[in-house]
Amino acid sequence: MIASTLLIFPLGSLTGSKKNAPLPSAIRSGRRWVSAHGVTDAGPATAANKIRVGKSVTQPLAFAPIEVGLAKGIWAKHQLELEVPIFAGDAKLQQAFVANSVDFGLGSGPAMGFVVKGVPAKAVGVIANQPLSMGLVVGPSSAIRTPSDLKGARIGISTEGSLTQWLAREFSRQMGWGSDGIKAVALGAISAQFAALKRNQVDGFIISSSQGYLLEKQKEGRLLLAFGNYIKDFHTHVIFATADMMQKRPDQVRRFLAGWIDVIAFMAANKEETVRIARQVTGLDEDIERREYDEVMPMMSRDLRFNAKALDVIGDSFPELEILPKKPDMATLFTEEFLPK
Repeated sequence: MIASTLLIFPLGSLTGSKKNAPLPSAIRSGRRWVSAHGVTDAGPATAANKIRVGKSVTQPLAFAPIEVGLAKGIWAKHQLELEVPIFAGDAKLQQAFVANSVDFGLGSGPAMGFVVKGVPAKAVGVIANQPLSMGLVVGPSSAIRTPSDLKGARIGISTEGSLTQWLAREFSRQMGWGSDGIKAVALGAISAQFAALKRNQVDGFIISSSQGYLLEKQKEGRLLLAFGNYIKDFHTHVIFATADMMQKRPDQVRRFLAGWIDVIAFMAANKEETVRIARQVTGLDEDIERREYDEVMPMMSRDLRFNAKALDVIGDSFPELEILPKKPDMATLFTEEFLPK
């Protein structure tokens, strides 16, 4: 018997063709969709529960457990059928929570601040810890040569309250310039940020390091810094679940988190297969995907549990970065109730 899982992909992501590579070609679009049914050998077919899992951005390897789990039949094993819309940043994902158009979300640690603002969701698991995968890219011939040259620079970010905004302002603070020493410019999708860089409307933008390597390879940009060298105790990405899911379908929350843990275990033990599948999502060249795997897997949480010091870093940053007027009670923003005991 067979089981099937539904996933929604950006058009072309299943082909792995060069014309659909995320930068710089496919960086210019990303709003067309196709659906794909993945047939697996996961065992006897059972009635799968349909869940909607939103991604705040499309391409990070940290979010690729969705596709890896599909390809290896892990979501089917946990009797889940996934629909995966993709958004242009954390703020858009949080709006989807309010509109009840998603059940789960893959977003940033700093986006936990939206919970205080009334978003009907909580963080239910940690995807990744220190930001080893995130970097800042400048133009290939930019006069900015070192991180200290960034003071006063205009840097593209996705949205207000996003991970990219947090990284820009926290890096500025750590450099001793205050949280506004770098001007963060909210531009939405990566395509808009890349276009702004080419038009010299910004001095750089924040993106995954792997995309920075690709831009360097294509002579379209230069990776100036990796944020993981500056920020250590942190939750870069987390899984959110809506209040409705936690209250009415707690078993599905538990199964999704258990499935995620299974996928991470597979990815950690199977580099070659993970790289092969991930390339269908990221569109990266094999050498860059391998480099991304080596950088990202150490930051991926194996048990999804929260760390008190990392939570303090995020909480302390909210007032400093003007995300919230004061540090909230961080215990109200997350729960470990649905994680395996």
